[in-house]
Amino acid sequence: MKRIIHLTLAALLLLATSVSVCFAGAWTQKAGHLYNRVALNYYFADRNFDGDGDRSDFANNGEFTDDNLSNYFEYGLTDPWTIFGSLAYKRIENDNDLRTDTSWGIGDIDLGLRRRLLENDLGVFAVQGVVKIPEAYDEGDYLPLGNGQYDIEGKVLYGRSLYPLLPGYTNFELGYRWRDGAPSDEIRYLVEIGFDLTQKIYTRGKLDGIYSVDNGNRTDATGNPTTTNNFDLAKLDLTVGYKLSPAWALEAAWTPTVYGQNTAAGATYTLAIAFATP
Repeated sequence: MKRIIHLTLAALLLLATSVSVCFAGAWTQKAGHLYNRVALNYYFADRNFDGDGDRSDFANNGEFTDDNLSNYFEYGLTDPWTIFGSLAYKRIENDNDLRTDTSWGIGDIDLGLRRRLLENDLGVFAVQGVVKIPEAYDEGDYLPLGNGQYDIEGKVLYGRSLYPLLPGYTNFELGYRWRDGAPSDEIRYLVEIGFDLTQKIYTRGKLDGIYSVDNGNRTDATGNPTTTNNFDLAKLDLTVGYKLSPAWALEAAWTPTVYGQNTAAGATYTLAIAFATP
């Protein structure tokens, strides 16, 4: 019941917020068109979600930070087919009264393919697949940059423009992630809404969630509190952007965790620049 209340409140807050440099989510890029977003992110957590979803301080006055420069891209192979991917160069630190550990390098790499199935007055329907590649770091580090295992994800997506009633869009996603090795498989979901506030300023909100299937090994031996083997997590991503031109935009985002189990309870602060082929 507590989980339902948390997610309901987050969804109401999401709908109360008010992007559209280009549609994301279910939409595919036109053939030869590129969308690219480079972001500077700062994540901080000094609390943890326990197995009941309650927040508690890290032991020994602990703090965890993740400073990273990330890149996300989409490229239209054909009008119905879009390839996309992301990677980040990270510096993470786990600091407490007993020890301080730091790691840096490239984290997990995501590579995916999206296929538009249908587009009509009802909206856009698409499917996509993603593979997570953990080959850029040493999974044996005490403070690893990722889980160290391959993931494969399948997802269905639905998007709809709100024009002409409103200058915006909505997007919904639901998927299943198969995780190799000890970590639990996951159900992944996303609800998104975006609006143009003026000709130059836009905003979007996302409720981005992970629900563990609890079929993994519950032993978590690393010093990275964000890479546990069985966890639930819901994040609220609130973004405001400014269109510098038809192709370029600047964005600022705040992404707090609103609910979780067996993982860190932190927030991410982001500054980004995005390019979309006009």
